[in-house]
Order: sequence, then structure tokens, then C-alpha cells
Amino acid sequence: MAERFDVIILGGGAAGLMCAIEAGKRGRRIVVLEREERIGKKILISGGGRCNFTNLHCRAENFISANPHFVRSALARFTPAGFIALVEKHRIPYHEKTLGQLFCDRSARDITAMLVEECRAAGVRIVTNASIGEVRHTTEFAAGQYNAPALVVATGGLSIPKMGATAFGYDIARQFALAIRECRPALVPFTFASDDKKRYCDLAGVSMEVVASIGRTRFREKMLITHRGLSGPAILQISSYWKPGEAVGIDLAPNREVFASIPRRDLAGVRSTLRTILPAQFADRWLDLHAPARWTKTDLEKLERDVHHWNVTPAGTEGFDKAEVTAGGVDTDELSAKTMESRKTPGLFFIGEVVDVTGHLGGFNFQWAWASGYCAGQTV
Repeated sequence: MAERFDVIILGGGAAGLMCAIEAGKRGRRIVVLEREERIGKKILISGGGRCNFTNLHCRAENFISANPHFVRSALARFTPAGFIALVEKHRIPYHEKTLGQLFCDRSARDITAMLVEECRAAGVRIVTNASIGEVRHTTEFAAGQYNAPALVVATGGLSIPKMGATAFGYDIARQFALAIRECRPALVPFTFASDDKKRYCDLAGVSMEVVASIGRTRFREKMLITHRGLSGPAILQISSYWKPGEAVGIDLAPNREVFASIPRRDLAGVRSTLRTILPAQFADRWLDLHAPARWTKTDLEKLERDVHHWNVTPAGTEGFDKAEVTAGGVDTDELSAKTMESRKTPGLFFIGEVVDVTGHLGGFNFQWAWASGYCAGQTV
């Protein structure tokens, strides 16, 4: 016999659990179906195990979507202060690391324990190892042995498949004739083309502060050389804007004039100056590859330009295996910005990463999960 609830939520991650809590507080009978053996697996690995659970400076400009205005309503209805209040209610110690990023002092397990406790208090039923092959819809929704008039899809994106990521949420969207924006890896390391790999990858582990840019989009943070290419916060940030075949501009000496005071023909002075700005190994390698044949004033001026405009064309990215999030997803034109409900099928909601909303690095994707889950939870 099928069990009947008011709401079925597919996915026990950040968005799904927040939706369950808010709907449960309203007296709704909620079941959360999680296909993995435990809820919140991506929460547990986030932020190096400390969970960067929100960002104090969250704005619509910190998100990428085909409709950049879609996030405004949800972010206004549930702000970082709302989640911080929940964290403080549970006496979870936290700190600001940098740029408004808030992390748990102890462990991400504090966040999952908090969400489970809030679900328990709201009477939410959580089912793990839930095998749902399909969703059916006649007068109401049916998922496995569960029926309800409302279905919330919080199944996440395609990133980190070893953590259980699948395309199930997109399949459901297509089943109900909702448009999907092309999905791609975001917040993901770049891989070098073979020539650049030979030039730089033996320097794996070297990092430096840079400005990475594509067009007018710029991020000033750390860049890390890896065994396969480039990573670090600046690279992860700009990767969300990158298209195959496109060059990424890298300013190796932000807001500094490097060679202005160096006499002409003084290669030693050029090398020692660059070493004061960049890690010595990288400075030497970069200079060996970019030093001019002659040392005229014009040559030094060109070298100055080059150090601020090192253009790298990645071979690609490390894909969904290493991507922190998925860009693209359920087209926001299909959803209500206030409730996350499908415009075509009443009672059907999409929240979190499965939607075409991608945050910058630094707690923004969690804030989108909390906010979109909150909005749906206020309506289902």
C-alpha cells in the first residue's frame, strides 16, 4: 500500500532538508527520499570538512543564470542572517574566514546534525537508501511507495558523481516538459594543453595571488599550479564563465608596475624583481619563457604588459568529477521566482543546484540552497 504525505521531497541535501524543515513547521506531512545511505554527503565534504555554509555579502551579482534577476526574490526572503540565526540557535561555533565566508569552527557534521534535529522537531520523515526509479503523476505525484499532491525535486546537479550525483532531476523536468539549460562543470580546475603542461606542471603546488579574467569578469584570489593545469580560488571562480577554446587572462602582478625602475639590459635585475613578486621557481620559469631577445626600453614595456596579460587557453576542465557545482539546469523561466513551483504543473517544485542558478565560490551556493528551499517550503 502506498503511503500518503502532503509533500514528497526528492533529495536529502541542503535545499531538500531546508524545504522539509520549513514545510514541516507549517504542519505539513513531509517525507524526504535520499538515494544515498546518509543525508547531506556534499555538506559533509564542503569547505574542507568545515562547511562554508553562507556568505555575509550575498547579492544577486554573485550568481550566474540565464535570468540574472531570478534569484533576487528568494535571496531577499531568506538572507544569510536567517541561516546564521539557525546556526546560533544550535550553538554551533563559526568564524569568518575571508571575504565574508562563514565556516564551522569544528566540523560540517554540526550543520547536518542541526538540519536533522530541525527535521525531527518539525515531524519530517527521512528515508535513506530510497530507490526511486520513476515519478508518476495523475491526480497526485507518486514516487516509489509514496504519494503526495506536491513533489519537490532537490536532487542536485551532475558534480561529484562519486558522491551520488545523477541526472535524475533533469529527467523529471523533461518528463514534465520543462526546458533545461545546457549543464556544464563550474567552479572546476582547468587542464593545460600539452605544451603548457610541459612548461609548467613540474611546478605543481606553487601558488600566487593573481587576477583571473574573461572579458569584464575578474577575480582576484590565489591561483595554484597542479599536475594537470591550474586551480585555486581565482581559477575556480573564472571557470564558471569559461567556454571551450576561450583564453583566460591572468595578471601575475595586480596593481603593480614591475619593471619601471630597472635599467635596460639588466636581466639580473629583471629576474630578482620578478622574484620579489612571484614564487622564485615560477618567476624564473615564466621569465625564461617570456624574456625578449634584446633588452630595449620597448622590450621591457612589452614584458610589463605580458606580466599583466598572461593569456592561457585551457585544453579543458577536470569535468564533473572535480567540479564543485553544476552550471545550467532547469530553466528559471519555467519556475516561479517566489515559490520555485513549475508554471506548467501545479505542485511540482525544483530547488537548489538542479535549477539554472550557480553561485560564486565562497558559500553562495549554500545560500541559494537555503533560500530556494525556504521559499518552496513556505508554499508546498
